Amino acid sequence: MAIKISLGKLGLTLPVQEFVRTHAERNGLGLLDVELAHVAMVETMPFHHRDPFDRLLIAQAQAEGLTIIGMDGVFDAYGVTREW
Repeated sequence: MAIKISLGKLGLTLPVQEFVRTHAERNGLGLLDVELAHVAMVETMPFHHRDPFDRLLIAQAQAEGLTIIGMDGVFDAYGVTREW
């Protein structure tokens, strides 16, 4: 989100740290740290998707058995569950 904001592709009414903290608490969401195992998975993933940040999200979802929230249908090529 911070990168999207810095590129002018996303605008928020609050600073990103405050926005995430507030909405995570309000919606009962936890934050997932980037672990070495997630990074290692990215190294061997096929290149269905070229965006490095999305690839890391996909690796995290695969490693942790989580659902991806997003509109990009390319996520489906990795066999992760996707909502939206």
